[in-house]
Amino acid sequence: MKQTHKIRALYHLAQGQSLQEKMPIILSGWIRTNRQNGAIGFIELNDGSFFRNVQLVYHQTLGNHFDTLSKCGTGVALTIKGSIHLTPTNKQPFEVVVDAFEMVGPAPEDYPLQKKRHGYDFLREIAHLRPRTNTFTAMFRLRSVMSMAIHQFFQDRDFVYVHTPIITGNDAEGAGQVFQAIVDQKKPNEFFNKPASLTVSGQLHVEAFALAFKDVYTFGPTFRAEPSNTSRHASEFWMIEPEISFADLNDDMNLIEDCVKYCLDYAFKHAPEEMAFFNQFIDTTLVQRLQAVRQKPFQRMTYTEAITALQKAVKNGVEFAYKNIEWGMDLQTEHERYLSETIAKGPVFIINYPKEIKAFYMRLNDDGKTVAACDLLVPQVGELVGGSQREERLDLLEKKLIEHGNKAGLEWYLDLRKYGGVPHAGFGIGFDRLLMYLTGVNNIRDTQPYPRTPGSLLY
Repeated sequence: MKQTHKIRALYHLAQGQSLQEKMPIILSGWIRTNRQNGAIGFIELNDGSFFRNVQLVYHQTLGNHFDTLSKCGTGVALTIKGSIHLTPTNKQPFEVVVDAFEMVGPAPEDYPLQKKRHGYDFLREIAHLRPRTNTFTAMFRLRSVMSMAIHQFFQDRDFVYVHTPIITGNDAEGAGQVFQAIVDQKKPNEFFNKPASLTVSGQLHVEAFALAFKDVYTFGPTFRAEPSNTSRHASEFWMIEPEISFADLNDDMNLIEDCVKYCLDYAFKHAPEEMAFFNQFIDTTLVQRLQAVRQKPFQRMTYTEAITALQKAVKNGVEFAYKNIEWGMDLQTEHERYLSETIAKGPVFIINYPKEIKAFYMRLNDDGKTVAACDLLVPQVGELVGGSQREERLDLLEKKLIEHGNKAGLEWYLDLRKYGGVPHAGFGIGFDRLLMYLTGVNNIRDTQPYPRTPGSLLY
């Protein structure tokens, strides 16, 4: 197969003013649009290497092949030979004049992605084709870019990347309903000699490595079996879960803030065309909002202060679906968005939650009522990050496990406190929700290549 040029490389050459007139090139890609007026034709070609297309120009000089090329519709795969024509006065810096072509893959008239805007619901039904649309070309390239951003952020800070297990014998104790891993329905526990499930979190396992390497992270798929069909929940999603030793809740929040801001910077630097697209077609306030987040410190508010603010809002006539606001309740998404969008007008940490609504491993505060936990709330999404200082005191942690009746199977977790335990903290970022925040897309299903939700397993 002949070596082809990439559209991304051509645009970079054009940007550096080193693209040469009549430079011969070979391109392979897919037709986005094709139009002709009888004497000249224009094709928008995309090869997946760059968000922008390249315009192909073909003339009657192709002879009989002109009619053949003019009939190639959206979705057809082409390889073309041609030459660069610089167009500095046009919207694009260059176009490609076609000298010869080969139709590599046809696309009949029933190709579902024609030149019109398609609804998200329809596109979810053809998840195998939707990466070819502008929205999902932008989304999935940004997803790739942000995956690199996560690794770059932690690797630059000497964190060790740990692969935590997908199949586990615990459920992170309260992190969510689990999918059972069963080989034989009649003997569900025979394979591992105990109940096994798909992980809901890598946190407990990665804590062990934090007490050897000090600073670690895991980044991988997690699973929840709740029958929830909201726009923010999926049955399979990716989590970023770092753990830092010799650290408290303030250290944890500082790391969260640094990580989120780093991701914003990385997105604008490494996916500028995609971010511009989201700002133009998804949320016209996106760039302004994200730029503001990068430039100011995240606010911090106690859970008690948050409840007081919500109670005041209800008295002033704010309508919440969950309007019975009282201390000890778990905040709903509408409350979280109100706190970030109206009260803080930006990202805000809510800290020191009641112990009854948080996980067993969170450190008990001196008041005996709250734990050293934090949730980062952001506009448009609500909770983006959840973290805490972990309970490092063996006696208190053991007492909690006994009270919850879940000490059995977690003796190894107690060992982490028994043998050289230190104050440590960590957090989890829902990677898919991070993409929602970065793009303005309001449904988690549209940040995932093949979304897994209750009642939906098409692929």
